[in-house]
Amino acid sequence: MMLRWMCFRQCAWTVLGALVLALGLAVPAQAQLGQASGLFLRIEPDSRSAGMGNTGVAVANNANAMFWNPSGLAFQRNTQVGITHANWLPQFDAGLFYEYLVGTYHVDGIGTFGGHVTYLNLGETELRDSEGRSQGEVSAYDLAVGVSYGYRVSERLGVGTSLRAIYSKLNQGSSGKASTVAGDLSGLYRTTPFELGGVTTTFSTGANIANMGGRLQYESAKEPLPMNLRLGYAFTFDFDEHNSLTIANDFNKSLVDREGQDGKPFYESIFSSWGTASGEVDEGQTNTLSVAEQFTMGVGAEYWYSDLFALRTGYFYEDPDNGNREFLNFGAGLRYNIVGIDMSYLYTLEENSPLANTLRFSLLFEFQE
Repeated sequence: MMLRWMCFRQCAWTVLGALVLALGLAVPAQAQLGQASGLFLRIEPDSRSAGMGNTGVAVANNANAMFWNPSGLAFQRNTQVGITHANWLPQFDAGLFYEYLVGTYHVDGIGTFGGHVTYLNLGETELRDSEGRSQGEVSAYDLAVGVSYGYRVSERLGVGTSLRAIYSKLNQGSSGKASTVAGDLSGLYRTTPFELGGVTTTFSTGANIANMGGRLQYESAKEPLPMNLRLGYAFTFDFDEHNSLTIANDFNKSLVDREGQDGKPFYESIFSSWGTASGEVDEGQTNTLSVAEQFTMGVGAEYWYSDLFALRTGYFYEDPDNGNREFLNFGAGLRYNIVGIDMSYLYTLEENSPLANTLRFSLLFEFQE
C-alpha cells in the first residue's frame, strides 16, 4: 500500500511540477509564487486578454472582468454568459485541459453580480502495487467556484469584489484533498472621452488584489494561495464610428513571501512581500531580485472594426531570474448579434517552453438589457 501511495505521489507531483514550470515558477524567487499552492488561480482565462499580452485590469469590460478586475462589472448592464477552453501544456501531451465559465446579471440601483467557475483537469494517474500490477487510475483536478459584485460609486469610478471556494483533489484519500476560500478587492477608473491629437480618447486605470484568503493543506504541508497585485492602464482611441484601437499595459506582482508559508496571515503578506528576494540563476546558484524585477509586465493592442471584427497582439515579459517567461500573443475576435467568438495563440520566445503553441477559445453571449 505504501508503494502504491509513493507511486501516486510521485506521479501527481510530476504533473503539478509541470504546471508550476509552465507558470514560470520552476526557478522561483523566494518571495514569489514558488511558495504558493492553487497556482491554477493565476491562469489567465479568456482568449481576448490572452491575445493582448495577458492585459485586462484596466480594460475589464465584459464578463471576464471577474478574473482581471471585478470592478469592471460596475460599468456593465447587459447580461452575459461566457466560456473559455484551452488544452493546457500541449507540449506535454498529458491530456490536461482548462475550463472557465462566467455569467453576469445587473440589478438597477444595486449593481452587477457575477458568477464564475474555474476548472483545471490534471489528467489520470495510474496506481500500481508493490509487484507493479495496475490498480486502476485516479483523476486529479483543481476547482474554484465564486461570486463577484461590482458597484458604480460615481459616473467614472467603480469598485468590486469576488469571493470563491477552492477545492483541490490529487488522489482519493483525504491526504490528497484540500479546500479553502479566498477573495479579491479592486477598483477601476475611466475618464470621460477627451480629444487627443484630434482623436476621441478614453483613459482607464485599475488595480486588483486577488486570492486573499486561507491556505491549501495536503498532509502536513500547508501553503498559501497565489495572492497577487495586478495594476495597469489602457487608452482607447475611437478614430471614427467604425475604427477603434485599445492599447493596454498591465503589471503583476506576487504578494506571497517566504514567511507566509509558515503561518503568516495573508493581510501581513500584502505588506511584507515587498523586499528583495532570491531568484535561482542555475542549479545551486542564486541571485538577488529587486522589487522591480519581481514584477511581470504585459502590453497589448486590440483593433476593432465596426464592433464586428477584432485583431489583437501582445507581449509578456518576466525577469530571467524570476521565472523567465517571455512570449508574444496573437488573437482575433468576431461579434454578431448576441454571439462573440475569440481565440488566442501563444508564441514563446524562450526555448522548450511547455506553454508553446497554447491555443485558447472563448464564447461570449451578451443579452441586451
